[in-house]
Amino acid sequence: MTLRMRWVRAAGVAALVGLAGCGQVDRREDAAAAVAAGFEDAAGRSDAAALCGTLAPATREELEDQEKKDCEPALAGVDLPAGGPVRRVDVFGRQARVVLEGDTLFLSAFPEGWKVTAAGCTPRDRRPYQCEIKGA
Repeated sequence: MTLRMRWVRAAGVAALVGLAGCGQVDRREDAAAAVAAGFEDAAGRSDAAALCGTLAPATREELEDQEKKDCEPALAGVDLPAGGPVRRVDVFGRQARVVLEGDTLFLSAFPEGWKVTAAGCTPRDRRPYQCEIKGA
């Protein structure tokens, strides 16, 4: 095999690996967006059980500690904005940010899938987001 043929073959393999990596990111973005959309749908239906099911364990615990109630009744004390459709998804390793029309959610990947770590988040100039629901 000539040097040129090896280079062409290596370039082809690199391109395939790159495309496979893009597909993996797209699937992770799609999965994070689906969880965010499910969260927003549950919020719109006032389905506290479904909302609690989407929360990461530490986030659920923080909510319950903050409100001094179990998750479902604790959500009654939280003012979540109407999120609307997904506008952007950014995945960074095991973390994701899903920007909706009227809300921003943060998620983490767990063995069972993406879970919401923060919701009702508003960006602040040069400071961290202010979130209605957040984990410790």
